[in-house]
Amino acid sequence: MITRELTAAYTIWLREMKKFVRAKSRILGNVAVPFFFLAFLGVGINSSFTLTGNLEGISYLEFLTPGIIAMTLLFSSMFAGISILWDRQFGFLKEILVAPVSRFSIIIGRVLAGMTTGVIQAMVVLAISLLLGVPIYNVFGVLISFVFILLISMSFVSLGIAFASRMNDMQGFQLIMNFIIFPVWMLSGAFFPLDGVPGWLLTLSYLDPLTYGVDGLRLSLIGVSHFPWILSVGVLAVFSVVMISLGAYLFSKTEV
Repeated sequence: MITRELTAAYTIWLREMKKFVRAKSRILGNVAVPFFFLAFLGVGINSSFTLTGNLEGISYLEFLTPGIIAMTLLFSSMFAGISILWDRQFGFLKEILVAPVSRFSIIIGRVLAGMTTGVIQAMVVLAISLLLGVPIYNVFGVLISFVFILLISMSFVSLGIAFASRMNDMQGFQLIMNFIIFPVWMLSGAFFPLDGVPGWLLTLSYLDPLTYGVDGLRLSLIGVSHFPWILSVGVLAVFSVVMISLGAYLFSKTEV
């Protein structure tokens, strides 16, 4: 029984990874968008933007890199749910739903695929940042950053699956995702330090789970943070568990 469930999860993971590798435009977009943000926004503002406080001495490009990694993970993870709508449209979803495996194993396979592509994209962004001159302060910190990368991917892939499980319209799904993604992205502190922002904006940022992911990545990669690392890990871990549970529950109610 356990072997069958693991095989089902692996099969779903393998299928999603093959789709990712074969989608050349998707791979190009995953490389081009972070490059443009880092090259134009990061390098462009780098000479005219001075960070203060505990960020003093750190360039804006270094500050921006963890935020771009989080942004890339957010977009790719949330839109991973669109594969469910494609599978529903072309009949594949019906086939896997009647298979003699639990729907939870299907969700796990999709989440693992999202986490794998998240790691790949994070490595791409890190490589781009190195080419643009961002130094690596601590190799161990880079390894620790993958904990936050996995938690961010896991959380938002599950959230995207939760929405996709209750929707049938692909255009509507994209509109809803954009409606959610942009506030989450802009409030996360990916582009600006949280120190010194107005109180109402700071409160909204504290309610944004991605804020803790960005802060954790920043601590791992450049050694500065707004929150204690244990708080960032704890918030993301709890959010991940809640999102996986929500995604699994809503997917279990899916009908085709």
